[in-house]
Amino acid sequence: MAPDPPSVVAVRRDWLNSPFAPSYSGLNRYLHHEPKEIVQNNNKRLTDSDLRVEVWVTREKGVCMPRSVHITHRSYLRTSLITHGTACTYRADCTSHLAIESQSARSIRTIFLPYQVKAEGNLNSSVYDGIVYVTHSPPESGDHPEPLKKAIQGLAKIDDEAKELGAVVEVALPARRLVYSPTGKINREYHDVRSFSEAAGRGIKRALKAGVKSPLLVLTSHERFKQSEVVTLLGALEALYVPIQFREDVPSKSIKVKELGVWSKDFTKTQEFVNLAKILESGRYVARDIGGGDPERMAPPRVEEYVKEIFAGSPIKIEVISDPNKLDKEYPLFSAVDRAARVIERHRGRIIYLTYEPAGLVTETLFLVGKGVTYDTGGADIKAGGVMAGMSRDKCGSAAVAGFMKVRIVKFGFCITKGMRSFRKLLQIFVSYDFDSKVISALKPKDVKVVAAMSMVRNSIGENCYVADEVITSRSQARVRIGNTDAEGRMIMADVLCYMKELAASSVNPHLLTIATLTGHAVLTVGSGFSILMDNGPAREVDNSRKLRAAAEEYGDMIEISTIRREDMAFHKGKSEGDDVHQSNNLPSSRTSRGHQSPAGFLILASGLDKHSLDSSNPLKYTHIDIAASAGDLPNEPTGAPVIGLVAHFLQGRF
Repeated sequence: MAPDPPSVVAVRRDWLNSPFAPSYSGLNRYLHHEPKEIVQNNNKRLTDSDLRVEVWVTREKGVCMPRSVHITHRSYLRTSLITHGTACTYRADCTSHLAIESQSARSIRTIFLPYQVKAEGNLNSSVYDGIVYVTHSPPESGDHPEPLKKAIQGLAKIDDEAKELGAVVEVALPARRLVYSPTGKINREYHDVRSFSEAAGRGIKRALKAGVKSPLLVLTSHERFKQSEVVTLLGALEALYVPIQFREDVPSKSIKVKELGVWSKDFTKTQEFVNLAKILESGRYVARDIGGGDPERMAPPRVEEYVKEIFAGSPIKIEVISDPNKLDKEYPLFSAVDRAARVIERHRGRIIYLTYEPAGLVTETLFLVGKGVTYDTGGADIKAGGVMAGMSRDKCGSAAVAGFMKVRIVKFGFCITKGMRSFRKLLQIFVSYDFDSKVISALKPKDVKVVAAMSMVRNSIGENCYVADEVITSRSQARVRIGNTDAEGRMIMADVLCYMKELAASSVNPHLLTIATLTGHAVLTVGSGFSILMDNGPAREVDNSRKLRAAAEEYGDMIEISTIRREDMAFHKGKSEGDDVHQSNNLPSSRTSRGHQSPAGFLILASGLDKHSLDSSNPLKYTHIDIAASAGDLPNEPTGAPVIGLVAHFLQGRF
């Protein structure tokens, strides 16, 4: 590797083991440029003392791999929320793409969208080599954009199935290829906006098979589905996701397209669609990475590494509890599950707390607890008969928590004040940072404080594993008798939920949530693709689940609602003298009546939330979300549910 250049750019060699490793062929040329010249060629007024650009890269197998980009200007210290020492730092999230052309840095793009996504105002642009058109209008309709109308109407004359299956046809535009991807009929009361996302995914995949490298996605509006354009774009972005381990192991295939253009009839609205979709996708990207990594790639310590990477330089405060003695003392139920795994260093469990404090007056406080079982063997009650396969996805609850926090920071963490507009212009002298002025003016920290917890553990088998019949005193001082070691998810969340309850007691307008791939019963109840919400009394009093479902389904994040009943509480009451709580029966949830509702009862009892019901002096809102049916099973990619639904409900209107 070339020696470290002067002070303007620092090249680090020590990140070879970073979890991020995409590569770009153009970066090899970077090492042959004088960094000082790169800056000066863009603006000769800048000097080393005024501006510092740190590009951290590594070289592996002859490929230059970017890690992160720091842009520092000493004159704008007071205009950023993020400061380090005496300088104001803006950091591109984790792995970044630095393209070098004619000795000038042209673009920086974050790992979460490692290709450019931009609003396009011209269907005749020569930048693109294919158009993906998603619409609910049949081929013979006259509603199609004028440049596409002739090709699509011609298709209707020769292919009756095109209105259902779509097709690839030639179009008289520079892009030449048109992928027509229809939603099919969506006029019935049971149709929903997912048809747009699904059509976009099919269209992008078909375009890739046709050899398209720079697609232009054409959006259409729908009177009934107000967010159809954003949902369409989210479907396209989902199809372009590359799993984290594939990105790392085969860097040459870490991106599927060079860029994605987005067009609709209203360019201003197109910009808004693009900006919102990129923000939402950043959260889903994180959730997919964590949820989809295999049991070693996303073992608890490596999840900690990943989380620290993605939130480095952000307003997020990170606290990690991994000391076995502290876990034994303060989180005894979690610690019981961790016992077998902690004898292996790389499998040791940990609880990762992520806290966001808004700059303004807090009017609501969210407490999120995610289940993060990196692999579930079932423990002593082993998952036999082939049902263990796929259990690396049992961490998607924690993955969703991290994804939600990522959206929170992308949306609110980088506040551009009036003074920073000058800084943005300064940056654009030598980099195009994918900012839009309208988005910048909206990025203001609002009034919601968020405390999130990722309970990361591996439910292993071994001589030190916990077993049925043990009686463990929880953090809330409830004596819990173990009935089934395969009911570990509720165990690793209960003590953390108790801690959140303690914080909530003195917080402003608190709402506690648990998110977990908890029960097979949920899958049997609602089928694939649906999260299930369950409110306690105080949350039901404010109609939380219905409102959350309505907000989430506008974006295609599908939800069903169940109710916590007295039967669910009674099921988990202690059965023996001295027992306060019975953890589980010894049957799978799929063979247990009310198999997805009763775990919410356990969480309420074991955490002490039963003392904060409607009739208490300090009622606390609590919602349990079972995402076993919506998180995404192998061989499919994780979905990132319910990140978008949570954002739509809790942060909508605070955009």
